[in-house]
Amino acid sequence: MTHPTIDQRDAWQALARHAREMRTTHLSELFAGASGRHGAFTRRAAGLTLDLSKQRWSDETLDRLLDLAREAEVPEAIRALLAGERVNRSEDRPALHTALRLPAEASLVVEGEDLVPSVHATLDRMATMVERFHAGQWRGATGKAIRDVVNLGVGGSDLGPLMVTHALADYRPRGVHAVDVHFASTMDGSQLADYLARLNPETTLFVLSSKSFTTIDTLSNARTARDWLMARLMGEGGEEGVDAELVMQQHFIGISASPEKMSEWGIAEAHQLEFWEWVGGRYSLWGGIGLPIALAVGMANFRELLAGAHALDSHFREAPLEDNLPVLLALAGIWNVNFLDIRAHSILPYDGRLEYFAAYLEQLEMESNGKSVTHDGQAVGYSTCPVLWGQLGPNAQHAFYQLLHQGTQAVECDFIAPLVRYEDVEDPATRNHLMGQHRLTLANCFAQSRALMLGDEAIEEDGPRPVHKRYRGNQPSSTLLLERLTPATLGALIALYEHKVFVQATIWDVNPFDQWGVELGKKIAGETQRILEHHADITTMDDSTRGLIEAAWAAERGS
Repeated sequence: MTHPTIDQRDAWQALARHAREMRTTHLSELFAGASGRHGAFTRRAAGLTLDLSKQRWSDETLDRLLDLAREAEVPEAIRALLAGERVNRSEDRPALHTALRLPAEASLVVEGEDLVPSVHATLDRMATMVERFHAGQWRGATGKAIRDVVNLGVGGSDLGPLMVTHALADYRPRGVHAVDVHFASTMDGSQLADYLARLNPETTLFVLSSKSFTTIDTLSNARTARDWLMARLMGEGGEEGVDAELVMQQHFIGISASPEKMSEWGIAEAHQLEFWEWVGGRYSLWGGIGLPIALAVGMANFRELLAGAHALDSHFREAPLEDNLPVLLALAGIWNVNFLDIRAHSILPYDGRLEYFAAYLEQLEMESNGKSVTHDGQAVGYSTCPVLWGQLGPNAQHAFYQLLHQGTQAVECDFIAPLVRYEDVEDPATRNHLMGQHRLTLANCFAQSRALMLGDEAIEEDGPRPVHKRYRGNQPSSTLLLERLTPATLGALIALYEHKVFVQATIWDVNPFDQWGVELGKKIAGETQRILEHHADITTMDDSTRGLIEAAWAAERGS
């Protein structure tokens, strides 16, 4: 028996009627009509401040959206997620990324097993590995200490660790053996080729991060890396006494939910980290997949990252809906996508350390909620995840902000910035210059959201403005401020968006924890690869694909 979809419910219908009134209301009118709007629509938790006052909504709008959340049983869904119930219904398993950041003294019993001991056993194993690297005691096959670690992964096994290590570069531990962390994800080998041309095989180790240990992108890079090591360390001119088993043991670490596949590939059992089936790849940086993060910033800072995420988890569990940061951020997105017809969302960090944050969220949001079928198997009759993209705000101002200010597309924007930076720079003159640059960055962040909101009203000029210099404004935005960008506040920021995605999925009645579209692409790519390599029959292919394959074969013959 199927149930009415969310757009057939009373709360949705009431919002649709309310939206007809609000579509003609300009943000400037909302600010002019109520004093204290900033305070009324701003909430704080876990070192984050969320200002939603520049959303195109009113008190009534938010009340009606909260009614929608209750009708969609969001409170019950939050409880089920955090209790370890089987919220990933298409794969019939829980989604327990929040368990990876529970403190050691906590307990989470799921289907008769307390997960916390095994989670912390993996963290302790990571800590031992990191300590060996930072003490200069992890040595390659020729006895030299490892200095470069290359993470081979794709998707969540790449984007999360890459984003966090870049964001927390200021937290690189001092007084330890230096280990540089690199990332290679592209199956074409271009990133890896660059590293192999520059790095010393005697002091290089590879981390293979793959949940299934069957991902073609990662294994393709891994085979190239293995052959490079074998040729350089065992081939002509290689060190005496170096054999393949020693190379595999000292130059590879595996992170996967398939220990048997890691062992078959040749990775020593002592150098394997567990990846659980109940953690999706895009939610996995909190566990073994975070090893590159811990190598880059130290295990103490990695644990602070977990603690910040757990603080936001606790807020998500305990705060009432009207004060709950993930719920409110999710409802703003629902309002824009489903009722104001704003189907584009831009992520705009004003801090160079968050360079990869937008790319990380592109996977988190679009792979999670890019769905068109409800849990009951019904085709949705409403929009789900918007198209999401972004860039560092100061760079984007000189690129696509033209579209935001004067284009024909309505776009929701998230502005993200830390309030304090550079206060710990030792040299006074340099500190003053850098703090001045930070004030300039904040000024641009605040000014751009104001200009997007007010349009022409943000500019004081005498006389009428020519039409090509007019700005309509009325572009909604949220502003997220961090007290400082630290491991803890970054952890809270990531967890905020994870839970926002879950709340929106709950309202849209889609599963944010599977990715069957991705699996389809992998399957077809594998079949096409076999045809390309073995010149198999292509008569059943469509005309375009036949032409492309024939072009590839012709180029191969001519090379």
